[in-house]
Amino acid sequence: MLEDVSKRFKHLIHGVDKWSLRLVDTHHEGLSVRQDVTQPPRHSRSTGAMVTITVDDASGYAATCDLSERGLRAAIGAAGNWAKACKGHALAGLGDTGTARQKAHYRSPVAQSWDTWSLKQKLELLRHASRSLHISPQIVDWEATLAYRRQQVLLLTAAGAAIEQEFFFLYPGMRATANQGTRTQNRTHGSADLACQGGLEQLERVGYAREAQRVSEQALQLLAAPNCPSARMRALILPSQMVLQVHETIGHPLELDRMLGDERNYAGASFVTPDMIGSYRYGSEHLNVTFDPTESEELAAYAYDDEGARGEAQPIIREGLLVRALGAVSSQQRCGDVPGVASCRASDWNRPPIDRIGNLNVEPGAHSFDELVAATEFGILLDTNRSWSIDDMRNKFQFGCEYGRMIREGELAEVVRNPNYRGVSETFWRNLIMVGDESTYVISGTPYCGKGEPNQMIHVGHASPACLFSDVEVFGGA
Repeated sequence: MLEDVSKRFKHLIHGVDKWSLRLVDTHHEGLSVRQDVTQPPRHSRSTGAMVTITVDDASGYAATCDLSERGLRAAIGAAGNWAKACKGHALAGLGDTGTARQKAHYRSPVAQSWDTWSLKQKLELLRHASRSLHISPQIVDWEATLAYRRQQVLLLTAAGAAIEQEFFFLYPGMRATANQGTRTQNRTHGSADLACQGGLEQLERVGYAREAQRVSEQALQLLAAPNCPSARMRALILPSQMVLQVHETIGHPLELDRMLGDERNYAGASFVTPDMIGSYRYGSEHLNVTFDPTESEELAAYAYDDEGARGEAQPIIREGLLVRALGAVSSQQRCGDVPGVASCRASDWNRPPIDRIGNLNVEPGAHSFDELVAATEFGILLDTNRSWSIDDMRNKFQFGCEYGRMIREGELAEVVRNPNYRGVSETFWRNLIMVGDESTYVISGTPYCGKGEPNQMIHVGHASPACLFSDVEVFGGA
């Protein structure tokens, strides 16, 4: 189907030196069993095209879900008119659309495809998980979910590029809600933070079948647990919470278009400025962060971004020093060719590509989990994000977690409920004192990263080991 549309488009486009066509076809299926009751399956399909045309120094774009000759002709005309209207008013570096030349094909590695299991088998897995979650009358709500997404993207350019990429996503999840009187506590596993690329084989990697009872047991523990104490202490942050920490306090602040003010009237600016790249101490010498779209299991793995730039692993922070921003070619040019990455992506056919976070990973260190605990005389273990708040410069933050456990004299101690912590991005990462090894490293991410006007909800990958921070302000919630 995409090939037929591309032939139709090439027949219509003429008299334009620079153009690109991005075709996107997405299938989604969602399954859920809540309180042992199978919910109606959810199916959706979305197909459309984005046309971009460049005239001199200005680009215009138009999207359409009408892929007939009439619909494509209308989109070509609208994109051309916008480019002409913007002529002479474009920002520097925005005139390179349609220059990619590669011919390539990429496909998410899949060992066991979604279709190898029948609907009955998938629902039986969820029913078993649902029954395993309901271990007590105090578990008043519980749910097991599994969703799948297949997306095909074809990028064509006037310069001859033909880049076809096929992505397969899996979203496993479960949750349990415990209640006693006026007290309610939630515990989850998977859902957003364990979404990944791949097939049904990923269920084993994330421990889906064996985690249900633990989820509910910990929800019950939280019901009986004391409130988290308030004090400055060491914080051992597990990968499930590091996803949010990396995303909000490293990922978004380092988006180059955000530094340039593109997000200022929507989701805020950044405390980082382009002149800080190459000289700013972002964290302690233990902090090493890499942008890596080649990590194939992560949500934002790809061979080429949506402008046709090849995705390659690039250092972002090395031994605490900021060396590169998360900005694609156009943003790099606007900043005077500062170093960036291939990270220009769009959420769907009806959105233009902009700078996005991609796969952003904290590199493993040298310490086992037991060593991280043993190094903590007084502190707290923090697991799974529950809430987040950050200022419009992506600097001051306050995050809440589902599950906390005190650490006393180098040993795990009592469970505490409603753990929260706050800090300042500029100093928080400088208090990183130990980084977990490969045995603590977890690949995860979120499919719900919002940015841009109109909004674009996109997949972002994060992988991290457990990390130990000193002098963190921890406090209890309601």
